[in-house]
Amino acid sequence: MDKTHLYFVPGLAASIDIFEYLELPKDTYEIHYLDWLIPKSERETLSEYATRMCNRIHHENPVLVGVSFGGIMVQEMSKIVPTKKTILISSVKTKHELPRRLQIARTTKAYKLFPTKAIVNIESFAKYAFGNFAQKRIDLYRKYLSMRDEIYLPWAVYNVLHWTQETPLPNVVHIHGDEDGVFPIKHINNCTVIKGGTHVMILNKARKISELLIAII
Repeated sequence: MDKTHLYFVPGLAASIDIFEYLELPKDTYEIHYLDWLIPKSERETLSEYATRMCNRIHHENPVLVGVSFGGIMVQEMSKIVPTKKTILISSVKTKHELPRRLQIARTTKAYKLFPTKAIVNIESFAKYAFGNFAQKRIDLYRKYLSMRDEIYLPWAVYNVLHWTQETPLPNVVHIHGDEDGVFPIKHINNCTVIKGGTHVMILNKARKISELLIAII
């Protein structure tokens, strides 16, 4: 039996390690991970970037799965390559699902104040983390936020806020947590809800998400 090929794209600045707790039958699915590329420049369009991401897809009609900004990216990629299904986790289907505070950040250009250097230089302030909890958080950031390129970070934030998608694309399935603090569920339409799911539920709700992925595909 031919396997279904799944291509996973992580969230903004995140590494492919965020998918490590998903469990999918290896005899049915073949998993591929697409880590982030460094933008050619801050002016590279989302479509141009998505085309470069698609150049690493080597199977017909794959399933694309994206988390957060990765969800936006796989939707842009699905405009370029035919997909069996496009699945979003903790993401948005249109610019209208962005919360008001992010829309205001776009209008006022407050996003330019985003502390990208804090992420880029995470090791440099790790020494200021006092106590086990703080140090564990630094360790998690170090592990899961691996893309800290100085061009990528402002580029990614800009493209989240300036995404122009007006209506949901066909063949898109959306999984969302009811406690997502980044993209609150009150702004999200037509999704499968995970109770207690936060924006990082790909890590702590991996079993439930795995079950849903299998059911959806």
